[in-house]
Amino acid sequence: MIVDDLIRDEGFRPYAYRDSEGYLTIGIGFLIDPEHKGRVPMPKNVAMLWLLDILNGRKKELDQRLPWWRDLDADRQRALLNMSYQLGVTGLLKFQRMLVALKAKDYYNAAKEALDSKWAKQTPARAKRVATLLRGEEHETIGNQESR
Repeated sequence: MIVDDLIRDEGFRPYAYRDSEGYLTIGIGFLIDPEHKGRVPMPKNVAMLWLLDILNGRKKELDQRLPWWRDLDADRQRALLNMSYQLGVTGLLKFQRMLVALKAKDYYNAAKEALDSKWAKQTPARAKRVATLLRGEEHETIGNQESR
């Protein structure tokens, strides 16, 4: 499920492009060296391997820095993985009030704190989907909403 979320949110592009912040990016939202200039396409199967490798790294880092995250249900783990994929674990840790609320099982306020952020303003559709996961709400249209 998290892989499907990230492919929907990041999209797949075999050539380098500038993301919403102007950073050179390729594949499934992978930041690359500015010297790359998009001349070499990235096959989707390579992007998938890279995505899975990054996700495994994020899980290990979350295990070290937020050991309680494994006590959350699958949807809330998915939400944290989605945010850490986009922002890095260090970026995720800046959401201190959200994390305090999440650890306390105050899911409504965890979602509220996620949505009250620069991140949510930059990627509103994604933030709304993640907030839905944080609240624990099943939402039939989650897979049909616009990306980013």
